[in-house]
Amino acid sequence: MSQPSVPHPTAAELDLLSVLWRLGPADAKQVHEALLTERPDATYATVLRQLQLMYAKGLLTRDESQRPQRYAPAQKQAKLQTHLLKDLIAKAFAGSGKALVLAALKGHVSAKERADIQKLLGGKDETP
Repeated sequence: MSQPSVPHPTAAELDLLSVLWRLGPADAKQVHEALLTERPDATYATVLRQLQLMYAKGLLTRDESQRPQRYAPAQKQAKLQTHLLKDLIAKAFAGSGKALVLAALKGHVSAKERADIQKLLGGKDETP
């Protein structure tokens, strides 16, 4: 059995990846400061340790040519999202993208988002 080429980030790792996708390459202090708006309980030591673990896991790259070291996502946001979505569809929706979309549309999409989706798909119920 082959290992997955893309590591699966935890929820906490996704929080840090989101910060790095927004900031670009950053040191642990910059990541910690940006994360405080979303998670005020996060400590610098915890953020630094998590970044180190994510680097070891292959989720981040690290520029060691300067101090402090700068971390960056190993993959672009869209690529990781696509990988995670494919995995979710395979595991939770028996491989059916349609089942995923229907589940999402049942309660997770606003009326405006639904209208936008209909317009994107060329639906007849376009609202001006």
